[in-house]
Amino acid sequence: MVGVGGALTALAVLSALLLATGHPPGPALSALVTGALGSKYALSSTIVRSVPLALNGLAVTLAFRAGLLNIGAEGQLLIGACVATATGALLGHTSAVVALPAMLLAATMAGAAWALVAAELRRRFGVLEVISTIMLNFIAAEITGWLVRGPLQEPQHVNPQSLSLPLTQQLPILFAGTRIHLAVVLTGLLAIALWWWLRSTGSGFRLRAVGNNPFAAASAGLISVPRTTLLAFLASGALAGLSGGVELTGVTYALYENFSPGYGYTAIAVALLARLNPLGVLATALLFGALEAGASAMQRDAAVPSVVVSVVEATLILLVVAFDRWQARTTRESKKTTALKSA
Repeated sequence: MVGVGGALTALAVLSALLLATGHPPGPALSALVTGALGSKYALSSTIVRSVPLALNGLAVTLAFRAGLLNIGAEGQLLIGACVATATGALLGHTSAVVALPAMLLAATMAGAAWALVAAELRRRFGVLEVISTIMLNFIAAEITGWLVRGPLQEPQHVNPQSLSLPLTQQLPILFAGTRIHLAVVLTGLLAIALWWWLRSTGSGFRLRAVGNNPFAAASAGLISVPRTTLLAFLASGALAGLSGGVELTGVTYALYENFSPGYGYTAIAVALLARLNPLGVLATALLFGALEAGASAMQRDAAVPSVVVSVVEATLILLVVAFDRWQARTTRESKKTTALKSA
């Protein structure tokens, strides 16, 4: 479902939805493709939109591979952005060599700390992380709203947002005339590193073992399930927090209410469509980034509501789940048939 296959499936689903809602597919799809890929700037917008999706997709992938249902990437992103903004305000016009790493590091640590809350609730009180992380998302959104109307609000107190970042706190643009910033490269390197780590290292194997069967991993005697789970939770939160810092310093340049359009939630779909493969996350994030970048153009030029794209994303998830269930059932029946023949 990743890559070309995913793109073709998305276009087929979108075409069917357009026909069902009475919109001509031709003009709508043309506007979508033009808005996502029609120019150098449009392509760069697609790539930039895919960065937070990829970082949060990697966060979800890491947690899910460890058997953790971390649904809190959205809240971890928001807390990361809040702490990065506060760090930037404290640093002022400090050199970019100091300010940018400090802000991104602060965002990363804040995301990990926010994930630690859910991890401790799970460890001490047995609270399911599905519940705690969802609740923490709402708390993070309320904290963000309070900060941009209080301690971090711009000096004139007119708009619910922070002061715009100075140039020394903005990620450098890699190509003139585009929106592609330095974190695009960082995201790709992180995906490759996470893929290699899960596949080729002892600690990566331990994480996968805990995710596949924590009881078997514990009985082996050499894997500490609680420690592995905690570290996976922290690393997942750190990646989501980093995405908040990247979005702040590379795209919005200010913190405001509704800072994230739901990147942390969409990232769950990104990770699932990529089959929890870090390299696949990059491809799926690009697909979703293209859909979202082209949605506004489709609404503007073809009068098709952009919410149709959300329906496409949800349909893709359902198709993947259905395919996985069908594949598992086929495998079971094949094994059963083989066993009967051998008997």
